[in-house]
Amino acid sequence: MRKIYGIGETVYDIIFKDGAPQAAKPGGSVLNAMVSLGRAGLPVSFISEYGRDDIGSLIDGFLIKNGVDTSCVYRYSDVSTSLAVAFLDDKNDAHYTFYKERPEKRLETEFPRVGSEDILLFGSFFSVAAEVRNKLKDFTEKATRAGSLVIYDPNFRKPHIAELRDLLPLMVENMKMASLVRGSDEDFRNIAGATDEDEAWEFVREYCNCMVYTASTGGVYVRTKTFSGKFPVKKINPVSTIGAGDNFNAGIVASIFSNGFSKEDLPEMGEEEWREIVSAGVDFATEVCMSYENYISPGFAGKYKF
Repeated sequence: MRKIYGIGETVYDIIFKDGAPQAAKPGGSVLNAMVSLGRAGLPVSFISEYGRDDIGSLIDGFLIKNGVDTSCVYRYSDVSTSLAVAFLDDKNDAHYTFYKERPEKRLETEFPRVGSEDILLFGSFFSVAAEVRNKLKDFTEKATRAGSLVIYDPNFRKPHIAELRDLLPLMVENMKMASLVRGSDEDFRNIAGATDEDEAWEFVREYCNCMVYTASTGGVYVRTKTFSGKFPVKKINPVSTIGAGDNFNAGIVASIFSNGFSKEDLPEMGEEEWREIVSAGVDFATEVCMSYENYISPGFAGKYKF
């Protein structure tokens, strides 16, 4: 049976607005997507690491309750689970302060064997972090060689700009392993100095033949070697934008999975197929923006139950 795998960081998010805590919940870019997909009834497995402390156990129980297989998660005992404190500004966009203790051993888990029918989602700083890079790259390369549909979201933000010279070659390696690169206008501006979707595509197309470029309220752009298109987003007044991009990823994964699209299909698809994929991404992202949740609600997930 086809399965969805995600590999990424786990943190526990504490969200502040106007100086007061609003919510606390498990977080991390890929984790947020996995929870939404699990709530939608899809077969998802998360590869990550968190502690054997109370916060780690809370996260583990939460993932299992929401349909996420945690058998490939490494539970360390020497340090505490990482925390991320998010502060929302007047536009309800977040900036973060992280509290992390690094365990001595990293990703000490038995990685699953993936096949040509499977989907792998990875990205963010975790995908280029030196401590886990070799294991993550080895697993992703195996997925690529096996013919899995691999989606990479660089999610590269300003706090790491000073490290760009060292990290860019690693992000390029990630793009070369990917079937689809999904990034925001901010990502591509930070990575390649791209000022629009066309400049971003000129950069990406050297390494990957499929790109989805999100430009906030400016719409969603798709570029492949055979298709170029723009799709609208919904106008909303967001409560929080935390998890918006993560759940856009979840939506496009859900659509790709439910339609049975393969790695080979992506570069050949036209407007009808891409409209369906992008619409699911926009729906998932919009839903998450209307609350302090990092994932789609169970009620919304019921509409997409597979």
